[in-house]
Amino acid sequence: MKVETFLPDDYRPAEDEPFMNERQLEYFRRKLLAWKGELLEQSAETLEGLADSARNVPDLADRASEETDRALELRTRDRQRKLVAKIDSALRRIDNGEYGYCEVTGEPISLKRLDARPIATMTLEAQERHERRERVHRDD
Repeated sequence: MKVETFLPDDYRPAEDEPFMNERQLEYFRRKLLAWKGELLEQSAETLEGLADSARNVPDLADRASEETDRALELRTRDRQRKLVAKIDSALRRIDNGEYGYCEVTGEPISLKRLDARPIATMTLEAQERHERRERVHRDD
């Protein structure tokens, strides 16, 4: 049974408290759930917009413009779907006690980084190394 942790509205995780204590975990859980809620709401609006725009447009220029808009909406929706999956993964890490720790080094991820990007799975240094390696392999 999960115990509800009290968090004041103005609470922000601080470096001077134990890392990933109950309050910090609850803060990030709420932040992730709010973000997921926004994305799902936007997705629903996107679907409604796509359904409304599925009408027959006789003018070729208008039809081409509408197809471009539709393709952009679908790409946005796909990005949102992937982001929701990353949010779900972060929520699972909170539940398993793995949240906030780098998946490469095991070191704590800075609170500033997690606050800015709560789905982060690596420290900034590990992320930069990963991106440099990716760039080198992509250039091969």
